[in-house]
Amino acid sequence: MRLALAQLAPTMGDVAANNAAAHDAIAAAAANGADVVALPELWDVGYFAFEAYPDAAESLAGERLASIADAADEHDVAVLAGTVVEDLAATAADTDAAVPAETGYANTSVLFDATGERRLVYRKHHLFGYDSAEADLLVPGERLETADVGGFTVAATTCYDLRFPELYRELVELGATLVLVPSAWPYPRVEHWRTLSRARAVENQWYLGAVNGVGAQGESRLLGRSTVYDPWGTPIATTDDDADVVYADLDPSRVADVREEFPALADRRDAECE
Repeated sequence: MRLALAQLAPTMGDVAANNAAAHDAIAAAAANGADVVALPELWDVGYFAFEAYPDAAESLAGERLASIADAADEHDVAVLAGTVVEDLAATAADTDAAVPAETGYANTSVLFDATGERRLVYRKHHLFGYDSAEADLLVPGERLETADVGGFTVAATTCYDLRFPELYRELVELGATLVLVPSAWPYPRVEHWRTLSRARAVENQWYLGAVNGVGAQGESRLLGRSTVYDPWGTPIATTDDDADVVYADLDPSRVADVREEFPALADRRDAECE
């Protein structure tokens, strides 16, 4: 599988321009042989554009996600539509998808396969509160899903989730072998970004693609450095803090080989406390 991480520079609140940039990145990645393209967190509205969330929100059946599904089909490439602000009430009315609340908004990833079929929905479980309005504005997710794509069992998490390793252990139990992490990770926490992403790959012995945004977001600036880690935790493709697309060729058999060579997951024990 050739994985492409589309490191975009969202303009806060400019959904039309951001959507056009995402479509351009999908087309370019597909032309360069990508099988899967991942977009960053809130690529359409900009993570720190909190006041724009309600106007940008749409259901899973909304026009913006439908256009991404169409692009996946047109270019014959699977697309993780980073995250978008999902209107939960609208989703409940428009689709048969389970939602965590009857009203409110969620920070939601959607994976479309190369025919444009929706294969996975992940709503961010851990909402960021520090210097952010996310925890006040959004509803946390409750479900974990995987999808089989290109020989991998694919899962998604989002940004701040990286700080909670127990979530990733649940994905191991679901059979995940490739985890994609759309993010809007800002300066100055460069070493946190590198260390946490790499640790989640090392301890779970899978591929992990951490796709970040770049550019100014109000008083913050996203640090980029989108990176693909292999099941040893070795970075096999990365970039800096400019808009870019990161490519990595992944081998599905590599996950099983590493887990057999160094069977740390098989040696796990449940914690026991008196």
